[in-house]
Amino acid sequence: MAFCILSALAIIMVVAGHIGYNIMAVGDLFPYYSFHVPLFMFISGYFYKDSEEQHPFAYVKKKVRRLLMPYLAWNLVYGIIAWAMRAGGFSMGEPLGFKTLFIDPFLHGYQFIYNYAAWFVPVLFIVQVMNVFVRLAVRRILGRIPGIMGKDWDDVAEWLMLAGSLAVGMAVVWFAIGGHVWGNYKAPGRILFLFPCFQMGQFYYKKLEKHDTLGNLPYFAVVLGIQTVLNICCNGLAFSSVWCTGFANGPVVPYVTIVSGIAFWLRIAKVLEPVLGESRSVRYLGQNTYAVMMHHVMAFMLVKTVIAAVAAQTGQCADFDFGAYYTNIDYYYLVRGAEHFKMVYLAAGVTLPLVLQCCLGRVRSRAADLR
Repeated sequence: MAFCILSALAIIMVVAGHIGYNIMAVGDLFPYYSFHVPLFMFISGYFYKDSEEQHPFAYVKKKVRRLLMPYLAWNLVYGIIAWAMRAGGFSMGEPLGFKTLFIDPFLHGYQFIYNYAAWFVPVLFIVQVMNVFVRLAVRRILGRIPGIMGKDWDDVAEWLMLAGSLAVGMAVVWFAIGGHVWGNYKAPGRILFLFPCFQMGQFYYKKLEKHDTLGNLPYFAVVLGIQTVLNICCNGLAFSSVWCTGFANGPVVPYVTIVSGIAFWLRIAKVLEPVLGESRSVRYLGQNTYAVMMHHVMAFMLVKTVIAAVAAQTGQCADFDFGAYYTNIDYYYLVRGAEHFKMVYLAAGVTLPLVLQCCLGRVRSRAADLR
């Protein structure tokens, strides 16, 4: 249940980050963009099972069914929505076509704008597929070395996977700082940058979790101490996983902030487990982060549409910027300029996708009963 809570916390941070609401940044000590996307890779890596390597193509087929096909279906839906909204005067989103339906999701994921946060899904799919086949390759290579087998394989393989992927990820950061990760290079760049985070999850599951027994007080003292030093000594900790930009402190610090951010929130999730362990709402959110990631930007748009209607019909919210509303997905109107109004966007971004998911689940259940 701790990882379910961790998933719920992570998706709330993603939603809050897209509206610039630092409600969970711990006084800006842990900027969302220094770890929250890698956190999802960590969680996915934690739940990977070595048994999948016995039938790798069945594993790929399962991931296509669970990750890729729903993404492509919703991508089509959002393509139609973008087309209809352009007809209504909006200028966001690209036209429907083979490229925007099947190519752009793997290049950038921003083709229809209203679902741009779901860029992560194709990347996660590729990372998961890469992981299983890289592990098979490492297994085969190690199997040819005399004396390495059984438990020795597990130990050597995990260290190789973590160290090797970190070396490649740091190289990506180094190239990005030098301005070499641009254009279509950003697609493989983000994959290789996030690949070590998946391995961290598996490494934690196999090697570290059994040793994660330090008391809360010394644990938080160490993590908060490290994070405080990082904030004081570094030139800003936030970076962009999607665009491979914003690396202001060399190739090592981004992964240090990823580890510290994950360590902090993982322990928070464990602390909250006795309190929230029986919460059906938290469990439902933690199990349906896919839906929230896919639809929360559109939920923001619905909130702005309600405000636009109020402004147009009543004269209230007179400073609402209709030009930005029609052209800029990142425009967020705050009633009376109140920062706390972002809580409305946050609530809508989390709740409305869950309501949609619940309704779709009931429709599927009803359809199954009728068969």
